[in-house]
This record gives sequence, C-alpha cells and structure tokens, in this order.
Amino acid sequence: MAASPGRTARRRFWLVEPLRPLLRDGFAVAGLAVLVVFVAVAILAPWIATHPPYEAALTPEGRLMRLRPPSGEHWLGTTTFGHDVFSQFILGFRIALLVGILGALAVGVISTLFGVVSGYFGGIVDDVLMRVTDIALSIPTLPFAIVAVGLLGPSVNNIILVIAILFWRNGARIIRAAVLTERERVYVRWARAAGASHLHVILRHILPNVFRVVFLWVTMSVAFAILTEASLSFIGLGDPSVVSWGQMLNTAFASGNLRSAWWWVVPPSVALVMLISALYLVGRAFEEQANPRLRRD
Repeated sequence: MAASPGRTARRRFWLVEPLRPLLRDGFAVAGLAVLVVFVAVAILAPWIATHPPYEAALTPEGRLMRLRPPSGEHWLGTTTFGHDVFSQFILGFRIALLVGILGALAVGVISTLFGVVSGYFGGIVDDVLMRVTDIALSIPTLPFAIVAVGLLGPSVNNIILVIAILFWRNGARIIRAAVLTERERVYVRWARAAGASHLHVILRHILPNVFRVVFLWVTMSVAFAILTEASLSFIGLGDPSVVSWGQMLNTAFASGNLRSAWWWVVPPSVALVMLISALYLVGRAFEEQANPRLRRD
C-alpha cells in the first residue's frame, strides 16, 4: 500500500527541517559555504593535485629539490624530501572529511541508540545504560586514543573505531535528556494508550522530535573526529599509507623545519582552523534552535 502524500511530506519535513536554521543565520551560511568548498576539493582532489604526493622532485642535474619555496612548478613548494606540498595538501582534504564524516556517523548511531533506548524505557534499562555511559565517560580521551591506536595499528579504520568508542558518551546523555522530555508529551501517551508498539512510538513520535539534537551532535562530532585524527597523525600514529594534514605537520616537525618552511606548515594548519570553525558556525546555528535560551531576539 502506497504512503499517502501527507505522510510522505511529514517524513521529509523532519528530515529537512534541521537545515532551516542555516537560512536564518549569516555565520552558518558562511560556514556551510566553506564546507561545500572543502567537500568539492575532496571529491576532485585526484584531478587537482599536480604531482604524486610522494614523488621526489629532481632538478635537471638530478639533484633533489629540497625545501624549495612556492614556484610555478610547485605551487606550495616542496618538503625536505622533495615532495610536492600542494599535492599532499589537496589530498589531505579527503582523509579529513572521510574520517570526520564516517566517525561522526558512527558516533551518531551509538549515541542515538543509547540515548533513545535509555530515555524512552527508563527503569532498569536506563540505570544499566547510564552506568555504562558513566564508565565510558571516565576514560581519558587522548591517552586512550594513543594506547588504542598503538595496539590496534595506525590505520584510518582503527582511528575511526577509536573515535566511535570515545565520542558517543556525551551525545548519549544529551539525546537521553531530550527523549525524557518527549516521552512525557500528550501525543506519546495517546499513542501508547491506543496500543502503538514501542518501535512505532520511537520512530513516529520520539525520533522526529529529537532529530534536531541528534543532528547537532553529529555535526559537532565531525569536528571532534577531524581533530582527533590530526592529533594522532601529528604524534606519529596516523595511517602511513595515506596523506593527511596531521601527518604533514608531523613530518615537518620531525625534519626540524616546522618554523622555517612556512609553505609546508601554514596550508594544513589554516585548513584545519577553517574546517573546524565552519563546523562550529553550522553547529552553533542548530544549537540556538535546539536551546531557546541561546536564541537571539
């Protein structure tokens, strides 16, 4: 039996509705514009990069072009190993967004599952899940990430796994608080009195009304994931088979050229600041809508 037009419209509304705050906030629109540019560069990175990222550039005499400043041939200069900085920088967009998006989605799924189940059912279920969350919250973030990636091995998959393990905790509590409010609404009680199943109530009444909070947490988790990957790569625990901004900074630091080769250090640093700032501006717009006390008159 086909869904009615009204029901289809309602489903589309609560999926699209969290995006509406962006149209009313100039800073959020600017942040979204930056994100669109970053995503476009990440998609087109293999075609934008001018050289293979680890190809050693040589002079006509066969000498290694070490630490050459920006030029027409190498737009952002070369590294101490003669690698093209521009190509490494462009390819770093892909890893940043890949880790950010996949890590945030994993965090969002776990946080939503814990928060919704705990808040909706309450009782012993709530006690058990919140005690698990409390134990998880007691784990220090960076030390655990260093030990976990060190034991599992430095790879993108393992970094995403560590991000999912670390950052679902606060989100679960935030979403649970929203669910505790929604489950006491009149329409939820009516649905229960009418004999609706728990799954029906959660999918039709709870999730649509806490989706804004979920969306906000997922947006902020992208920033957390990107910073975690950059931090691990900077201390030498990044995936050695891929190019990332944290890895570029780690190599520059290890070679002793963190200050002198500005063309090697500034691009990934500025890109990280711009990306995190853009995510903050977008997340702030959602937070103002989710929390009435933060709304501007």
